[in-house]
Amino acid sequence: MNTAELIEALNQIVKEKGIDKERIFKALESALVTAYKKNYGTSQNVKVTVNRETGDIHVYAQKEVVEDVYDNLLEISLEDAKSINIRYNIGDIVDIEVTPKDFGRVAAQTAKQRVVQEIREAEREIIYENFIEKENDLITGIVQKKEKQNVLVDIGPTETLLAPSEQMPNEEYNHGDRLKLYVVEVKKTSKGPNIVVSRTHPGLVKRLFELEVPEIYDGIVEIKSISREAGSRTKIAVHSKDKNVDATGACVGPKGIRVQNVVNELKGEKIDIVKWSKDPGEFIANALSPAKVISVEVDEEQRSAKVIVPDYQLSLAIGKEGQNARLAAKLTGWKIDIKSESQAAELKEKDQ
Repeated sequence: MNTAELIEALNQIVKEKGIDKERIFKALESALVTAYKKNYGTSQNVKVTVNRETGDIHVYAQKEVVEDVYDNLLEISLEDAKSINIRYNIGDIVDIEVTPKDFGRVAAQTAKQRVVQEIREAEREIIYENFIEKENDLITGIVQKKEKQNVLVDIGPTETLLAPSEQMPNEEYNHGDRLKLYVVEVKKTSKGPNIVVSRTHPGLVKRLFELEVPEIYDGIVEIKSISREAGSRTKIAVHSKDKNVDATGACVGPKGIRVQNVVNELKGEKIDIVKWSKDPGEFIANALSPAKVISVEVDEEQRSAKVIVPDYQLSLAIGKEGQNARLAAKLTGWKIDIKSESQAAELKEKDQ
């Protein structure tokens, strides 16, 4: 490859990959300085320029203008400097061309290696910049294959792994499946950006509702908190800033279409949409939905609540393996103790 072909190839790559052209040339010139010194065994201060249009390469020895020359490799007298250009003064740097005849061959070998390396680094930086903006947001990926317990996902300009801990237990991952993924974190590493994605993160549910519910996207309805056991059940507490807008109704949508779209994306995960309240008792009662609550007694200091439900609602309030009560506690941030009417009455009798 001659230098003209190199320039043509570089221009094509820069255009295709959106890389800064000047960055590639600077890296190339730096590599050529090293190559010149290595091949021609000099301790001169040199600079190499590559013409951005033609690819012509020039090597210059850089010498400082001094009154008395002690080192011919690094210094030039004022008299000699002025014979090159009358404007030179003491302390200036004079560029004297020293381009070897066969330097084009050396340059081509060096250029290929360094340019490939620089393009790789630039691509990694572009990917990092692209995804750091998507941290805590949704992206779409296509499943490529399973690697042991990990799932390899194509996310556009790169690939990432969906780790076992970030996979939903009720979900199969097959080649070609399109997935919405939550970007948990984007980290810089020596091998390029590490993009941590999740299907289990509560943020996934939050972002899906933002996509489905215009009132959330517009800031009229606010998601106050989410508690999730991925693949099984999620509780989401919502609040409307406009008294004319029903927060839970907005999230459910006409004929339940909005919440159903989220459920479908989460492969059937159950979703309870509850109304947030600044009154802890009311919020806790709402959080235990779909169970009906008779009363809530709160202890502000301990952030704990005693809840009484009808006898026939006890198992519903607690939920299978305690899930409903557990999610309600996580949603509200309060410790919740649930008793049936009969249990509460018995305890009252014992206390009397």
